[in-house]
Amino acid sequence: MRPIIRVENLWKQFRIGASQAQYKTLRESIVNAVRSPFKWFERNGDSEDRTIWALKGVSFEVMPGEVVGIIGRNGAGKSTLLKILSRITEPTTGQVDLYGRVGSLLEVGTGFHAELTGRENIYLNGAILGMKFSEIGSKFDEIVAFAEVEKFIDTPVKHYSSGMYLRLAFAVAAHLEPEILIVDEVLAVGDSSFTKKCLGKMDDVAKQGRTILFVSHSMSAIQNLCGSAMVLAQGQVRFYGETELAIKRYLADGEAQVGVCELSTVQNRNGSGRMRLTKFWVEDAMAEQVATITSGESCNLVVEYDSIEECLRRDVFMQITINTLTGSPVSVINTTLLGQNFETVPPKGEIRFEIPKLPLTAGRYVVDLHLATHSGYEMMDHVKGAASFDICDGDFYGSGYAGSHQAPTMIEGKWLVSEASYAP
Repeated sequence: MRPIIRVENLWKQFRIGASQAQYKTLRESIVNAVRSPFKWFERNGDSEDRTIWALKGVSFEVMPGEVVGIIGRNGAGKSTLLKILSRITEPTTGQVDLYGRVGSLLEVGTGFHAELTGRENIYLNGAILGMKFSEIGSKFDEIVAFAEVEKFIDTPVKHYSSGMYLRLAFAVAAHLEPEILIVDEVLAVGDSSFTKKCLGKMDDVAKQGRTILFVSHSMSAIQNLCGSAMVLAQGQVRFYGETELAIKRYLADGEAQVGVCELSTVQNRNGSGRMRLTKFWVEDAMAEQVATITSGESCNLVVEYDSIEECLRRDVFMQITINTLTGSPVSVINTTLLGQNFETVPPKGEIRFEIPKLPLTAGRYVVDLHLATHSGYEMMDHVKGAASFDICDGDFYGSGYAGSHQAPTMIEGKWLVSEASYAP
């Protein structure tokens, strides 16, 4: 049996700061023409500093019917690899052979035409996959029902919310029966019930014998869905094999950033971008930046942000989700739960969450960061698996015993005993 996906010695280079093609005025064109010799000199005088290799000699094969997880820290090359496999971008060198129709969900609304209705986009995507009109029609009702957009199916998708976009995009990708289904971390922006629904559908697709490539920071999702997994780091394949071994390799390598984490260059994120998370760190009781804190001590979780607008941002919602290394949530901290949404914030600043007594046991934890507006709910920035921090054992209860290894959290309280009272 031949592989359904074959990748050989794949390299991809990007030029940092390279501008995208756009329409210019006559005046801009003349100015650029005059400046072009100087720009050439600047670029060539410092060419090594202006390019980055996102993929470096990546090679692998996937057999028909396999479900392969792709894991790695932000910037490892996961999204670049999937974009090349989806024919969205071309490799610098190397070869990719795909023996089947490819359905991909890499970004919200990828492959949709904003001016067309949901109905028209379903048929457009089916036609791109090479399906007949009748084949698409037979799947149409199922797609619409899964996406839960019946009332808006004849509305142009430019009027859809990001959630509606996501639901319809996934439904189209999963139901139009591509031989190869490629799904990126975009599922992380949906609510938990929709995410479970999508994972269930991917499991059904896998049982039908179709091939799936799935990128996720959730180790539990990778473990439950994938028969094998690939670990990417710095654009290279560090491991490709059994899922459990891949996860162990990923965790052992400490792929999540620890300590002060720069987020400004992270590409794998969602949101409008009107405000951007630029840095995350943990402070100890002395407000010193640390990579490790002690259970039971006070600490601060701090995010730095920047805004593209010069005015003050209003009604800001911030959420930090703390997860175990396998992706299981331990705690969700947000401003709404504490009734502390910020009415105004400066264009650039820091948001700090103060923890008077850290209730987590020893281990490494990974954080997801979510910045939005509270009223009207505009998601401005969402970074999954943004950073991590370590916790060492401490005497949380003040009893002389350090830590409790039976669960990740500890609850402060008091034990009491009394004689049972019986009703006459």
